[in-house]
Amino acid sequence: MDHKEPDHFEKAKEQLRAANEALFKPQEDVVTFQVCKNSLMAIENYLKGYLSKRGFDTATEDSLDLLLERCRLLDKKFNQISLSVIDCSANPDHNRYCEDVEKVSSCFQTADHLENFLIKQGIV
Repeated sequence: MDHKEPDHFEKAKEQLRAANEALFKPQEDVVTFQVCKNSLMAIENYLKGYLSKRGFDTATEDSLDLLLERCRLLDKKFNQISLSVIDCSANPDHNRYCEDVEKVSSCFQTADHLENFLIKQGIV
C-alpha cells in the first residue's frame, strides 16, 4: 500500500496556491505556463492522493483522464468532476502547456473544483 497520499495532497495544495497566485495578476502579467503547469500538477496530485488513500498504486505516465476514471470506478461521486476543458488531460506528457489566459483559467477552476470536492467529501 502506498502511503504517499499526504504528500500528494500537500503538493496539490501548494501547486494550486501557486497557480492562483500566478493567475491573480493583471491579464498582461499572467505567466500562463505557471498557471497551466501548477493546475495540471495539482489535479494529478489530488487524484493520485485519493487513489493512494484507497490503497492503489499509480504510475508517472498515467494520464489525468485515466486517473479520474480510476477514481470514478471507486466512487461514482467523481462523476461530478469533469476534465473536458483540459485539452491535454488524456496526454500524460505534461510538457504541453496552454498559452491562452482563458484556457488556463478554466484549468485552474477545474483544479479548484476538484480540491473543493475532496474537501466536501472529507478526503482532504
